[in-house]
Parts: sequence; C-alpha cells; structure tokens
Amino acid sequence: MHLQNLFLIGPMGAGKTTVGRQVAEHYRKEFIDSDQEIQRRTGVDIPTIFEFEGEAGFRLREHAVIDELTERENIVLATGGGAVLSEENRRLLSARGLVIYLHCSAEQQFERTHRDKNRPLLETPDPFDRLKALMAEREPLYRQTADLLVSTEGRNTQSVLQDIRRQIEILSR
Repeated sequence: MHLQNLFLIGPMGAGKTTVGRQVAEHYRKEFIDSDQEIQRRTGVDIPTIFEFEGEAGFRLREHAVIDELTERENIVLATGGGAVLSEENRRLLSARGLVIYLHCSAEQQFERTHRDKNRPLLETPDPFDRLKALMAEREPLYRQTADLLVSTEGRNTQSVLQDIRRQIEILSR
C-alpha cells in the first residue's frame, strides 16, 4: 500500500492538528489543517465566518478547501470536526487517501476545548451537552469514512503516533 496522503478526521479536541503535525514529520509529508487554511484564505477566524455566513457558508468554504487540498500529493490533512457531514467530503477523503479517525470521548473533548474561544459550535449555555450531541450525530460518519480508528483518549501525542504507525504498517503488509 502506497501512503500518498493521510487524512485525519474526528471531533474537535481529538488532537487532529497536534497529531497531524507529528505524523507529517514522521512520514516526511506536508502538514495542512483545513480550518487554518480557510482562515488563511479568508483573512478572518472561523467564528467570524460563522457570524457572517452561518454554518452553511462555512461548510461551503470547507468543502472547496477539502476538494482542492485532497488533490495534492504527499500531505497530511487535519480536517475540521464537521467535515464528514458532507457526503461529498467523505467521498473525496476516502478516494484520495488513507483516512484516520482520531476518537475520544465528549468528556475528553470538553476538557481540551472548553477554554478555546475559536469554537463557534460551543458558544452555547451547555457546551458539554453540545459536544455529546455533535458526537452522536457525527460518530457513525467518522466510522463509515475511516480506514483506521485510533483512540486519543488520555494519551499523549507520541503514544498516538506509535499506534498510527503500527496500524499503517499492518495495512501495508
């Protein structure tokens, strides 16, 4: 199996960006975070896009970026937590690379994200409840899209990276 592109999916706070950087370094690939790329291209942060264009506007931008980036070669792409909501995004990710689902509980997500003001979907009276609802909606889509599932629950980046390397090695046999 030739590992051209690796795509990380999973909920916010699962560690896609942190782990993605390490995976890219290990496999000598370019690392790209789709949310950061959207912010770079628009010149504004994600909450501002949500404020002016709503979630629907953001999802259109996200799809365009994922379509373009997944056509590149030799990349590790960390996607936003909601990227899998689009059937077309799921199809593109599956067709153009190896998809790794980084999984963690809503409790772990809350612990990692509750102070982050760059999470418009958590601007709600009960962010923990929101995380549980998002996970219930998205979990089946993450599992359906993933080639590999790796838990980041209570684990450090190095441990997650070793798990990813081991699973890729098994797939490559």
